[in-house]
Amino acid sequence: MKTTLKMLTAAILAGTGSLAMAQTVGVSWSNFQEERWKTDEKAIKDQLTKLGGSYVSADAGGSPEKQLADIDGLIAKGAKALIILAMDKDAIVPALAKAKAKNIPVVAYDRLIEAPGVFYITFDNKEVGRMQAREVLKVKPKGNYVMIKGSPTDPNADFLRSGQQEVLADAIKKGDVKIVGEEYTDGWKPENAQKNMEQILTKNQNKVDAVVASNDGMAGGVVAALSARGLKGVPVSGQDGDAAALNRVALGTQTVSVWKDSRDLGREAATAAVSLAKGQKVAGAKTWAEGAKKVPMEAMFLKAVPVTKDNLDAVIKAGHISKDAACKGVDKAAGPAACK
Repeated sequence: MKTTLKMLTAAILAGTGSLAMAQTVGVSWSNFQEERWKTDEKAIKDQLTKLGGSYVSADAGGSPEKQLADIDGLIAKGAKALIILAMDKDAIVPALAKAKAKNIPVVAYDRLIEAPGVFYITFDNKEVGRMQAREVLKVKPKGNYVMIKGSPTDPNADFLRSGQQEVLADAIKKGDVKIVGEEYTDGWKPENAQKNMEQILTKNQNKVDAVVASNDGMAGGVVAALSARGLKGVPVSGQDGDAAALNRVALGTQTVSVWKDSRDLGREAATAAVSLAKGQKVAGAKTWAEGAKKVPMEAMFLKAVPVTKDNLDAVIKAGHISKDAACKGVDKAAGPAACK
């Protein structure tokens, strides 16, 4: 009987100890309305559950001011680590000071927050830009190009553009490719991308041969603008592997969506946040200092996959999207092999 009581007491104490060690991770989303963040969130939640942690979050709804208030709220709720998808790289700085004052580590999620002590996790965005430009250039090696960039407040926009330029540089130098329009897109919003594209088409009398758009939402806005002018067969790039974009790849209205498996990013970010909250190093991290300010930071970069009509089955087999969703409206006889 005494042995049983001792064992029971030990089990209770062990359970209490594990609860005491549980790490609450606060996640601040910049604009949760975008499709892909829901996939990221599930991955973060699932990994935190596996690690014995808990999840609290807030959605800034595209407002840098609200994001600052959100982070105050997450700290008040007991967050021992913060994962921040920053709406504005500069506006977020005051939140870093508050977190530092309370010894709360910060993980810059997908978008760079360039500051000492911040852990940066993302995909290799320069390589994503290269992938986008390569696939468009394969389809249209000569002609008038349009560059639809991301938000001017997000460093990723320039990382992507840098990678795109590396691929296009020789063709531009030869005169094979001419950039006839280039615009940032406030908030990465599809409607802003569509408006920018409409203005560029008007300025160039619809003489546009290819569009390098930096994500899938904006690619959707670009395709809408092209369709409204009756322009077909214009190659368009994107990224994120959004369901609508993968369907456009199958239909032939979008050339490539660079798939950044959000499940991997969410899982690794959650693992990093818990490790940092415990005062531990993040396994697999490296020192990186290639931001605009050249601030040395600990970082982790994941690999992406360019998805075209030729390897569309990759995302279907991975369970990222169903065949029915990817191939909706596709003529099986004329469509990609993945839809047959």
